[in-house]
Amino acid sequence: MASISNHNRLPDFQQSVKLKYVKLGYHYLISHLLTLCLLPLISILILQASQMTTNDLHLLWILLQYNLLSVIAFSAFLVFGSTLYIMTRPRSVYLLDYSCYRPPQHLRVRFQQFMDHSKLTGDFNDSSLEFQRKILERSGLGEETYVPEAMHSIPPRPSMAAAREEAEQVMFGALDNLLANTNIKPKDIGILVVNCSLFNPTPSLSAMIVNRYKLRGNIKTFNLGGMGCSAGVIAIDLAKDMLQVHRNTYALVVSTENITQNWYFGNNKSMLIPNCLFRVGGSAVLLSNKSSEKRRAKYKLVHVVRTHKGADDKAFRCVYQEQDDDGKTGVSLSKELMAIAGGALKTNITTLGPLVLPISEQLLFFLTLVANKLFNAKLKPYIPDFKLAFNHFCIHAGGRAVIDELQKNLQLLPLHVEASRMTLHRFGNTSSSSIWYELAYTEAKGRIRKGHRVWQIAFGSGFKCNSAVWEALTHVKPSPKSPWEDCIHRYPVQVVT
Repeated sequence: MASISNHNRLPDFQQSVKLKYVKLGYHYLISHLLTLCLLPLISILILQASQMTTNDLHLLWILLQYNLLSVIAFSAFLVFGSTLYIMTRPRSVYLLDYSCYRPPQHLRVRFQQFMDHSKLTGDFNDSSLEFQRKILERSGLGEETYVPEAMHSIPPRPSMAAAREEAEQVMFGALDNLLANTNIKPKDIGILVVNCSLFNPTPSLSAMIVNRYKLRGNIKTFNLGGMGCSAGVIAIDLAKDMLQVHRNTYALVVSTENITQNWYFGNNKSMLIPNCLFRVGGSAVLLSNKSSEKRRAKYKLVHVVRTHKGADDKAFRCVYQEQDDDGKTGVSLSKELMAIAGGALKTNITTLGPLVLPISEQLLFFLTLVANKLFNAKLKPYIPDFKLAFNHFCIHAGGRAVIDELQKNLQLLPLHVEASRMTLHRFGNTSSSSIWYELAYTEAKGRIRKGHRVWQIAFGSGFKCNSAVWEALTHVKPSPKSPWEDCIHRYPVQVVT
């Protein structure tokens, strides 16, 4: 029976291989169609030019002399147009380097320790404790994630002072390493963008950085709050826009989240999930529009695409900070979150697709759409193959379900989501900075080569889906004190499902 079964499978396998090569041939043909069409024309022109006599060339020169005014006017128009284009074209934005914060070992929290502390607080009933245990086991997190100092205390001390301490440790830890690796003087930084969704003290987090590093008095600072886990891409977009206005400068983008004052001490199960997923983390990214910095930059920013579904009430409330019936504050996650995230992703890739996909994929998508709309063909919607546009994927490590859903929707291979799964396992959900831990993982594995494209995609409250596309300018190596520096040899690991 086994031999018969294998014999039946053989034609199916051969058919799938044939289809694979047919599709590859189609993509090659469409991608090089213009070149293939121009080659005969160029050959004819070269042949005609080679047959021109000396008299033909002399007549052409006389013709140009009689039309000297036209030649001068055309040359002037060409020079003016070229100058105008150079002056008004978007400035390239380069990523010199970035750094991700690596918390000290004493902040590490194992599952049993997490459960013991939750029980000792006395705030959770037996049902809530059991719920948290199940979430931890199924979350995709490992035993080496970190929570802030205040959450290691019994009882916890979610004070303003402790929250400031957490923010300083994360931001300054990432910034100290970044400035040391790039040798950039703080006074040279002209733009600062900080994003933290839930902790917004006065003075602001951006002011704390200005004070610590004595940044210059005319620096342009921005502090983004309440924008969720996709705020890191929003911060990059804002920095990019500022670099189009201010010449020859550097922009610093700091992305973090604060757990100390945002731990939920109640029994509403939709609000308990963030306790189990969110962990300490943060990143600092240095950008520049200086053409001289291209030589040592790691990446060039290619596209940023932002889509917002906040006009829909369900999308607006699917990640919502509120108080429960006992007056305890937390962030509730709707059961419809994954469906809403899928819709936001569809909107985002509909905008991003034409910018990055090869014409062969766009043509297949368009033909399927036309067949369904005009001829009622009832074909399945064609899902473009984004693996043809990107070499690496950094999907926000919001949770195992988020990564599973995107892997399924985008038809990605396990290798493509490895960085996201391992970041979730090693560091947990570090909110807006998770996409940088994922990029650091890919670098530490030595997988990024010159010309490779990286897609960072993140979801956030509101509800938003944002994408950033980077192109590697060199064979990228991990920077000193990478968060994966002493443990990358242990990854990937098998994650319990």
